[in-house]
Amino acid sequence: MRRVVSSGVLLVSMFAVPAAKAEVALLAIGSLTGSSAGPNADLSGLTGTLENGLPGNILGGMGSGIAYAGGNTFYALPDRGPNATPYNSKVDDTVSYISRYQTVNMNLTATPGGALPFSLTPTLTKTTLLSSSTPLTYGTGAGLGNKADGTPLGSGAPAQNTSNTYYFTGRSDNYGPGNSGNPTNARLDPESIRVAPDGKSVYVSDEYGPYVRQFDNSTGKLIQTFTLPSNLNVANLSPVGATEISGNTSGRTANKGMEGLALTPDGKTLVGIMQAPLIQDAANASKTLRIVTIDVATKATHEYAYNLTTGSGVSEIVALNDHQFLVDERDGKGLGDGSAAKVKQLFVIDIKGATEVSKLSGAALAGAAVSKSGPFLDIVTALGAHGISNTQVPSKIEGLAFGKDVTVDGKVEHTLWVANDNDFVPGTSGPNNFYVFGFTDADLAKYGATLVPEQIAAVPEPSTWAMMILGFCGLGFLASRRRAKAALV
Repeated sequence: MRRVVSSGVLLVSMFAVPAAKAEVALLAIGSLTGSSAGPNADLSGLTGTLENGLPGNILGGMGSGIAYAGGNTFYALPDRGPNATPYNSKVDDTVSYISRYQTVNMNLTATPGGALPFSLTPTLTKTTLLSSSTPLTYGTGAGLGNKADGTPLGSGAPAQNTSNTYYFTGRSDNYGPGNSGNPTNARLDPESIRVAPDGKSVYVSDEYGPYVRQFDNSTGKLIQTFTLPSNLNVANLSPVGATEISGNTSGRTANKGMEGLALTPDGKTLVGIMQAPLIQDAANASKTLRIVTIDVATKATHEYAYNLTTGSGVSEIVALNDHQFLVDERDGKGLGDGSAAKVKQLFVIDIKGATEVSKLSGAALAGAAVSKSGPFLDIVTALGAHGISNTQVPSKIEGLAFGKDVTVDGKVEHTLWVANDNDFVPGTSGPNNFYVFGFTDADLAKYGATLVPEQIAAVPEPSTWAMMILGFCGLGFLASRRRAKAALV
C-alpha cells in the first residue's frame, strides 16, 4: 500500500499510481544522530567545551538549511549553536559555537514492498568550519555574567583563531560599532545554504545582520559579504534579542532575519526571504514579509513582498526556475514545542512582473505582494498519512532542497528534500530528520510552475578524492548535471 498526498487530500491506493495522476508522495525518512567521531558528534575535530558545558563538536540543528551538491551529497547547515540549553540570559544563552556546515552522504535505496518506496541512510562525511582571513569583531564578555561553571564569560573569540583565521560564531555579543549590517561582526546565525554552479563555493544567509555571505567550499574561508538594503538593518544592537526589538524602530526583528535563501538554476540570482515582517512594516503590514534578490555579478538588489497565508513566518525558499519558487511557511508548533503541529506548508510563488517594493510600506506594501498559489505540499498531512502524529512532526521544518530524480512505480519523479532544526536538543525535539518527497512535472503544472534543473559541477565525496586524483590527473572532466536521472528500482 502506498499512501500519498495531493494538495492536502489523502489518497490511498493498492495499485501502481497512473502516470497521469498528479501527486506529491513521501518516499523516505532518514535520521542522522552521530558520526565516526561518536554519538551526537560531528567531524570538526574540535575538543573542549562551550560556555554552557556542551562539547565544541556537538552535532545538531542541521535542518536550518540543506543544499544539494551533486551525486548523493548534501550540505546540512546548523544555526548559531546550542542556545536552547540555558546558562546565561545576558547573552541569550548563546555560546562560541563555531559556525559550520556538514557534508552528508544520502544513501537512498529502493525497498519494494516496504512501508515507503525507499530507505534513507544519511552518513556524515565532513564538517567545514566558517572563518575569515581578516580580523572579525568579537565581544569581551565584560559585565555579561558567567559561564555555566561559574567562571567569567570571557571573550567571544574562539581559542582556535590564528593570525590569519578568525572564526564566525553564534555568540550574540560578537559585534562592534555601527548597525547590524557591519560586515566585520563575528556573530553569525546561519539559516540557509546554497551551492554555487561551479561547486567551489557556498552562499549562506543569516539572521543577525541579516547577511548573505559567500564561503570557499574547500577551506570554509569568507570570499565576500553582499551589501543588503539598509532598511533590513537595526541601528541599536544588544546581546539580548528582546532588548534589540524594544530599542529599534526599523530593521529586521531579532532572531527573525533572512531565514531563507534560494539560488536560481542559472546561478545568477540569490533570493533571500525574511522570516517575519520588518519592525517598520509590522504595525500596518503584519502579515507581509520582504524578499530580496541579489544579482551575483553586479550586486544589485531588489525587494518584493510576500503575504503569509496561515503560518506565523517563513523558514525557507528554493528556486524552481529563474522566477518561480517554493516557500516554506510554518508555525512554531510541533515536536520541540510540546504542542501539535498545524502549519507546515509549501507554496508556489512567482516574482515575474512583481512590483518592486523597496520604497513601499503599509497597505501599499501588502497590496503589492507576489503571486502565490497552493499549498503545493502540506507536510503535516503528508506525514500524518504515514502514522506520524502532529505532536511528532518537528516544530522547525526549515530546510528545502531538490535532489536527483528517481524512478517510482515505473515513472521518473523529482525529489524534494525537507529537513528539521532540532535546536541541538534531540531529547526534546527529536533527531535531525530528512524527509524525501517525490513529485512530477504534472504536480507543478497544476500551479502553472515548472522545474529547471540546476547545472552544478560535481563535488566529490571526501573518500574518493585520492582515486579521482590518480584517475583523472592531467585529464579534464566534465561537470555532472545537478540532478542526474537515478533509476532506483
